[in-house]
Amino acid sequence: MKGKPFNLVAVGGTFDRLHKGHKELLRAAFNIGRKVVIGITSDKMVARSKSNAKINSLEKRREVLEKWIKEEGLCDLADYEVVVINDVYGVAIYDEKLEALVVSEETLERALTINRLRRDRNLKPLTIVVVPMVLAYNGKPISSTRIRQGEIDQEGRPLMVR
Repeated sequence: MKGKPFNLVAVGGTFDRLHKGHKELLRAAFNIGRKVVIGITSDKMVARSKSNAKINSLEKRREVLEKWIKEEGLCDLADYEVVVINDVYGVAIYDEKLEALVVSEETLERALTINRLRRDRNLKPLTIVVVPMVLAYNGKPISSTRIRQGEIDQEGRPLMVR
């Protein structure tokens, strides 16, 4: 755990149908932080989402996430904590010890908003680490929505002919 640039790093998401893109995001966080806080959206937050159809329960998503972290040995790379979040900012807007935020290209704007909110609260802005979107076979980003729709699998391979 020594030699990592950050003591405390955050990453967040719904983590439904844990896929290759989620895994790259999580690996990046574990590689740069001595401790990783993983915000996972609550069922209440998912229910407010436009794309809530068929999203697995918090319990199921958390179970799959923690199982994968252990199988990958990421828990040997850094301490971690999974926290339930009820909004898009989670702990990032108020945790004084937080140093970095790992995001995808898709959520970079939200990270910039988080830093504005932190400055408004007289907190140090976070270092933002952007992980490129992982693309499926057809060059489009892998997403949980596409997986739920039966278009691709978690690795981005095609499941049906369009």
